[in-house]
Amino acid sequence: MSIYERVDAYKAAIDAVRPFEDETLNQLREYYRIGLTYTSNALEGNSLTEVETKVLLEDGLTVGGKPLRDAFEAVGHAAAYDYMFGLLRERSITAEDIKTLHRLFYRQIDEHRAGLWRDVSVIVTGSSYEFPAPEQLEQLMSGLEEWARVERDNLHPVKFAALLHLKFVTIHPFIDGNGRVARLLLNTALIQDGYLLAVVPPILRPEYLSTIRIYQQRGDAAPFCDFIAERVLESVKEIARLLHIPLPKV
Repeated sequence: MSIYERVDAYKAAIDAVRPFEDETLNQLREYYRIGLTYTSNALEGNSLTEVETKVLLEDGLTVGGKPLRDAFEAVGHAAAYDYMFGLLRERSITAEDIKTLHRLFYRQIDEHRAGLWRDVSVIVTGSSYEFPAPEQLEQLMSGLEEWARVERDNLHPVKFAALLHLKFVTIHPFIDGNGRVARLLLNTALIQDGYLLAVVPPILRPEYLSTIRIYQQRGDAAPFCDFIAERVLESVKEIARLLHIPLPKV
């Protein structure tokens, strides 16, 4: 059985007990609001712990001695996460949606560049990949929107979500925050198709980045797609444990 068949078998077990009660659904959404905000920011060097992220988002309390930007990143990511759930019933992702996700995440960091394609070239630490020039971005992002519209029904939903992430982060359209937006796009696509979120913990950062590099250097998306499928499987197992849902032995 392939990893995608396992994902679908586990998804079917979760689907069997849906729809969740409103209180359970709200608890799950808040659970991942904290977890995804913490992990996605931590992957990019944010110093807030998961507990500090929770206190900031739920109580509005900042942590003494931590950079103000780290707090802005947490609050901004949570706002973008909320917008992501607003796209739940759309089953489409547009260039304007992508700009909105970035604007919500980045506006307290640099309001003049939030939600705007970059107007300068970028070099990413640890990568030798040559990212597109600014004048190419409008066309490339329009092309990404069209690719998503045309190819979505031709791919397994997890593969589609992973490829959307890969293609976006390889275009790298923003001056900063591309990784955070890429993971939000990944999860937007997943929840639109009824799958649980893919959360990448900081400990898996080397594998996460190396599989992205493989795609950028060789055009091989399989390692990253499989990596994301594993993260979705872990989310299913976690929710099944929390809600006492039996999973099939596959």
